Amino acid sequence: MERKSEVYMNDSLAGYLIQSDEEYIFKYADEYFNDTNKPAISLTIPKNEKEHHSKILFSFFFGLLSEGDLKTIQCRKLGIDENDHFKRLIKTAHNTIGAVTVKEIE
Repeated sequence: MERKSEVYMNDSLAGYLIQSDEEYIFKYADEYFNDTNKPAISLTIPKNEKEHHSKILFSFFFGLLSEGDLKTIQCRKLGIDENDHFKRLIKTAHNTIGAVTVKEIE
């Protein structure tokens, strides 16, 4: 099963985060990738490549997730498995304190 989300940088569509059965893929959106004035979303996901692959959730995105008691509360309230990092990300990272937000594609 494949799950997808949109990733925004300061309200501009920066790319797509995809979870497949085998890996995670971050793919920069064409317009964002080709705009030399737009920064990479993270130092660990540079714009020198359009597509990035990882066997686990990219550390940058994992860092957007809550921990400890807040994680437990969010998971209980939203009915999410605490180990389903992708679902936690798409359900909670639409309103982050940083420039990057993640929105679920339904």
